[in-house]
Amino acid sequence: MNRTRDYQGRIFSGLLIILIGVLFLLGNLGKLDVGEVFSTYWPLILIFIGLWHLIAHGFRSTGFGAILILIGGFFMLVNLDIITGRIWLYFWPLLIIAAGLWMILKPRFKPFQAKAPEIKEKDLDAFIIFSGIKRRFNTPEFRGGKATALFGGIDLDFTQAALADNKATIELTAIFGGIEVLVPSDWEVVVDSSSIFGAVEDKHKAVPAAETKATLFIRATAMFGGIEIK
Repeated sequence: MNRTRDYQGRIFSGLLIILIGVLFLLGNLGKLDVGEVFSTYWPLILIFIGLWHLIAHGFRSTGFGAILILIGGFFMLVNLDIITGRIWLYFWPLLIIAAGLWMILKPRFKPFQAKAPEIKEKDLDAFIIFSGIKRRFNTPEFRGGKATALFGGIDLDFTQAALADNKATIELTAIFGGIEVLVPSDWEVVVDSSSIFGAVEDKHKAVPAAETKATLFIRATAMFGGIEIK
């Protein structure tokens, strides 16, 4: 499954590069005004990336992809003059206000700390932007969760944790950022990854089935960033 998703990511990246090349070729041939096309249809890039994110995760994790689609769709409607007037002038301020409220209402959102604190929480819920966090889990019943790094870094340490029912699933997304995950040597790690101009590396040594005490399923997406499992 990991190879399949990586292959899909390469196809998406390759098609995107080919499309850009075709546009510039048509521009150089005088058949197309590349600047005008880009200034009008650039929101489609956000929409395509959002759709790709939804498809890559099998529509199981919809938050980030849906946000990109909504933002891209809004600006596409503005550029096509479907939304007119001064409405678009209020979009960015409202978006910033919404982001601030979201941060206030998220009690688990924490600033960067030089030394990873011990976390006894049973769930992972982390979102960082232009910053970084380190978390070391020390719970006998970790149940899974999700983490997103946008222009920042996240370090997750599960070496002192145990999984509820001996299995759990985490969803990781790195966009112009990086995520590092440390897992115990006796855990089996199953990675389902996809990447666009990024990389997902599984450096965790395979454990014989007879020695496996738990299984951690990781759904990873890297866009212009990296995710490393050790």
